Amino acid sequence: MSMAITSQLKEKIAIQLNLFYLALSFFTRLPVPKTMHYSETLLNKANRYFSFVGLVTGLFLGLSYVIFSTFLPTNIAILLTMAVSLLLTGAFHEDGLADMADGIGGAFTVEKRLTIMKDSRIGTYGTVTLLISLLLKFTLLVTIANHDGNYLLLAIFLAESLSRAVAGSLISAMPYVTDIEQSKSKPLAQAQSLSELTLLILVAAIPLMFYPSDIIFTLVMVLLFFRYLFKHWLIDRLGGFTGDCLGAAQQISELLIYLTLVAYIDNDALLAATLAGSIT
Repeated sequence: MSMAITSQLKEKIAIQLNLFYLALSFFTRLPVPKTMHYSETLLNKANRYFSFVGLVTGLFLGLSYVIFSTFLPTNIAILLTMAVSLLLTGAFHEDGLADMADGIGGAFTVEKRLTIMKDSRIGTYGTVTLLISLLLKFTLLVTIANHDGNYLLLAIFLAESLSRAVAGSLISAMPYVTDIEQSKSKPLAQAQSLSELTLLILVAAIPLMFYPSDIIFTLVMVLLFFRYLFKHWLIDRLGGFTGDCLGAAQQISELLIYLTLVAYIDNDALLAATLAGSIT
């Protein structure tokens, strides 16, 4: 009896590991076991591990920064860490942000917007959006690092995971509108169960445990507000979401997380300066 239970448990673990490997192989360039089984149905279920992939990428990026910062100035170490991020994911999410900006910024009908978003070439809207996004991320990360290197490591870990949870949660909130035969993200989930959404959020919440309650509350409110606005904006512009939109959601959420953390750093500095002035 116990052997049968053990066998069933091993099978269940193997199934979940396979789903995780599918998510990891789709969103990163990291190697996965050759025994991994692929099907569109399985990859459709792998959305539950999107935030777990973020924990993995966050670990790699944190380690990269620690190595680079040992020998190089902070700004160069951060720039190289960002380069590692692009290599690690193949600029998958950045590409989605640029394509969405081109599509929605460069057309007035849903059909034309979707057509532009499928084009592999990058246009003016996409270029400008991507440049601003990368420059803003670099500036925010340098600001956090100058405050505290350990704080930066935790911030990267948090942003990588939580931003993917925000993006992944949109799957259950809107219809999938792009052409399945031509979309770059055609195997992605077009539906999401409550259990998949729950796991997605719970894993993303793990790094939040290292933050005080006021920062947790602010981050959750900021991201929920963004998700609400972004969802209705996409429905108005496209009638739903595409894979590019999920990539854009991840990138914007990541920036909002860093912006929120920087805002708290600046407020702490302002408060400290005010208190010091009143004492003297």
